[in-house]
Amino acid sequence: MAFNLRNRSLLALKDFAPGGIRFLLDLAAELKRSKAVGNEYPQLKGKNIALIFEKPSTRTRCAFEVAVHDQGGHITYLDSVSSQLGHKESLKDTARVLGRFYDGIEYRGFHQSVVAELARFANVPVWNGLTDEAHPTQILADLLTMQEYGEKPLHELSFCYLGDARFNMGCSLLVGGTQMGMDVRIAAPAELQPAAELVAQMRELARSTGARITLETDPLKAVAGADFLYTDVWVSMGEPEEVWKQRIAQLMPYQVTTALMQATGKARTKFMHCLPAFHNLDTEVGRQVHEKYGLSEIEVTDEVFESDASIVFTQAENRMHTIKAVLVATLGR
Repeated sequence: MAFNLRNRSLLALKDFAPGGIRFLLDLAAELKRSKAVGNEYPQLKGKNIALIFEKPSTRTRCAFEVAVHDQGGHITYLDSVSSQLGHKESLKDTARVLGRFYDGIEYRGFHQSVVAELARFANVPVWNGLTDEAHPTQILADLLTMQEYGEKPLHELSFCYLGDARFNMGCSLLVGGTQMGMDVRIAAPAELQPAAELVAQMRELARSTGARITLETDPLKAVAGADFLYTDVWVSMGEPEEVWKQRIAQLMPYQVTTALMQATGKARTKFMHCLPAFHNLDTEVGRQVHEKYGLSEIEVTDEVFESDASIVFTQAENRMHTIKAVLVATLGR
C-alpha cells in the first residue's frame, strides 16, 4: 500500500503511523535492489538539500550525501563552524532563510527542540539525523536489517537492546519495535531504563500493534529466545569523560559476549550495533579507557563483533538505503 508522505518531516519515528514505516521499509528495499542492479531512477533532480551537523558523524553524513547524489540532487554541508546557527543568527531566522534556498534540511545535533523548531519555520521537510532523544533514520535501517536477516515478518521477530536505554538508541528502538508489533526487550539497570512516560505510551500502542514489551535487569533472562542482540556505546556523545567509571560498573554485566549470544538458545541469533563500537584498542577512546580501567573491549567483545553473527556493516549500509527512501518519499517527484 502506498502512503503519501510528500512534504512530511521526520523528527521522530513515533510521528509516523506503522503503515507509513512499512511503506518506507518497502521503498528502501526496492531502492536497494535498484542500486544493486544498476537501474536506479533519480527522483531528486533539481533538489537542493542542506545538511546541518552540530554533532560530527561518519555514517549519517555519508549516507545522506550518497543518497542525495544517487537520486540526482545536490547537498550543502554546514557544521557549527561554517554556519551562524544559534551564534549570530537565531534558529528561527536561520530556518526561514534556509527554507528559501533549499528543498529539504537534515539536522544532527543535541536537542529535539532544535529540529522541531527548524521544521516549524523552514516550510520545507526537515529530517532528524540524530538528537539526544531520537534517531529515526538509524531505526529504519535497523528494521530493514532485521527484516532482511530475520527470515520471518517483523512482528514475529524479537530483539534485545542491552546497555544504557535512556537516550536516543534505546528509546527509539523501543518505539520502532513497538510500532512494528515486535517482541521488544530492554536489558539495563533500573536506573538506566527508558523513561516511565515513554514506556507507558508504548505499552498503550502495543495494544493495537501486538508488540510485546519486556524491561529486564537480568541480561540472561532478557536475551532468552531473542533473534537479535543490540548494543551501543556506554557513554553518549556530549557526556563528560568522568562518567566512564560509573557506567562501566553499571554495565559490565550487559557486555555482549559469546556466552551471552549463546544464552539466547538460538544458533542463528545476530549481533547489531549502530557504530562506532569500542571492541578493541584501535581507537583513541578505546585506548584511553584501557589505560584508566584496564578494559580492551567495552560494550561488545571483539570475538562477537568480528563473528559471522555480526551484521553491523549491513546495518551501516542500510542507513543509506533507508535515508534514500525517506528523501524520495517526502521530496521526490
